[in-house]
Amino acid sequence: MARRLLRPAARAALRLAEPTLRKGAERAARPLRTDLAALTAEVAELRERQYALSLLVDSTGRGTHRMPTPQVIDALVRQVGAVSGRPEHARRAVVTAFRTLVAQEALGVGRLAGSTSNICGKLAAIPLLAPPNGSILEIGTLHGQFAAALLRMVHRAGLEPELTIVDPLAGSQLQPGTAGHADPTGTPVREDVVRANLTLAGSPGAYTSRIQRGFSSDPEVRKAVADRAYGVVVVDGDHSADGVAADLEWVEEIAAPGAVVVLDDYGDGKWPGVQQAADAHLAGGSRLTLLGRASTSAFLRAD
Repeated sequence: MARRLLRPAARAALRLAEPTLRKGAERAARPLRTDLAALTAEVAELRERQYALSLLVDSTGRGTHRMPTPQVIDALVRQVGAVSGRPEHARRAVVTAFRTLVAQEALGVGRLAGSTSNICGKLAAIPLLAPPNGSILEIGTLHGQFAAALLRMVHRAGLEPELTIVDPLAGSQLQPGTAGHADPTGTPVREDVVRANLTLAGSPGAYTSRIQRGFSSDPEVRKAVADRAYGVVVVDGDHSADGVAADLEWVEEIAAPGAVVVLDDYGDGKWPGVQQAADAHLAGGSRLTLLGRASTSAFLRAD
């Protein structure tokens, strides 16, 4: 009975209080609406700015993006530090490598092949491994973009680089067992393209770089470039097990004592022949010692 009598009174009191409550809620929500509007405007502005940045580093025209996460960079720093034995310099080297990669692709013709981690791992680790001399041999170059970036990184470390490239430069990228296809950049694989990119290195050695057209398995090609002991050898040519095995046998002959040998795409599931051939070669007795991996590149040291 008492409850029934109180209900009408409660409803009447609520009706009287409702305008006051609504005004109070409005006053309390007003700062939140202001903050929400400011946040919405800020997000819109950030999206506008991000669009311009993405034009520089997204995957358009190169097949892969250049936007590593903090976790990816941190992992790469640890790997480079472990491979080089110089963890105190690894972050600086990786960050510098990333800046070099972005600048090179922005100004160059074509692209650097591979993931951001793999490219930056190679660019960062090679100088930290202190090659015994500046003679560099790159087996397989695509557009010459990686070679140009490596010249800059090695020069930063105090070495005057002298570059030799071996590549058929046949108009498109060649790999056994794969069909030829148009490059995502639309750029042909030719010597004039490679030389255009090498000029961006800004090193005197870039202008005198030696390009030997042909396959690294060709005895005449080997003879033409076997006039020196190389302090750095980048093996990134034929990715078949037989091709990698043959390149490593050649490296045994031309690597200087203490040379840094980089085996690209080691551990990459798309190219199982690379690791298969390398592991077999190292197990059979070699003057090369596996130092470790950074991303999908193996780093070896010649004794």
